[in-house]
Amino acid sequence: QVQLVESGGGLVQAGGSLRLSCAASGRTDSTYTMAWFRQAAGKEREFVAAITRNGGNTYYTDSVKGRFSISRDNAKNTVYLQMNSLKPEDTAVYRCAARLRGPIAAITSYPSYADWGQGTQVTVSS
Repeated sequence: QVQLVESGGGLVQAGGSLRLSCAASGRTDSTYTMAWFRQAAGKEREFVAAITRNGGNTYYTDSVKGRFSISRDNAKNTVYLQMNSLKPEDTAVYRCAARLRGPIAAITSYPSYADWGQGTQVTVSS
């Protein structure tokens, strides 16, 4: 229903910042719940952050609370992930995801998301 393209990844030193963007196209006439997931080499995919359709609720995994901030600009059909105080353990491929609807209890679960971007690499050096 919607195509997602991530950008903003790259190489950054520990303590630095990056802002990831996820641009949506296609069925953007509808408002989607958006989320970011990441997968480090040799590890399972994990939830990072999510934001609801109206932007009124955000969710974060414990390891990024206070450092990362998810936001959205519906006029631009874009969701952002501002990442501050980056750590080497943040190194991963970051993918954005969208779902039109789903239970709140599953907002952190990747199977509940129907549409995915291809991902952008974030590498944090020590």
